[in-house]
Amino acid sequence: MSNPKIIIAIAAILLALAVAAGAFGAHALKNVLSAERLETWQTAVQYHAWHALGLMLIALIGLQFDLVVTWPASLILTGIVIFSGSLYVLCLTGIGWLGAITPIGGVAFILGWIVFAIKILKVNN
Repeated sequence: MSNPKIIIAIAAILLALAVAAGAFGAHALKNVLSAERLETWQTAVQYHAWHALGLMLIALIGLQFDLVVTWPASLILTGIVIFSGSLYVLCLTGIGWLGAITPIGGVAFILGWIVFAIKILKVNN
């Protein structure tokens, strides 16, 4: 995932999936899930969408500064999969222990942004 164009394409697909997940939650799950689970679903969608946008931004900045952004992009992608993914599955299945792995995705988000900040600070432009 070192090619910024591939990262941008992945981010665009993730954004499309975030819209689909949001619509699915608002329409198909509205009468199926409890209010608490719908809120959890919405949290998953929000983190998914914001970090997909962030992933695209990382790639675009990487292109602008000719910067290799593999690590921060990979960490953000991992965060989306683990954080949002675990919440989506938790809501759909009720498997409670999935909530215990959600913070791992949050840590991946944090590390991705920290690694990106370090990379940007090292740019000599």
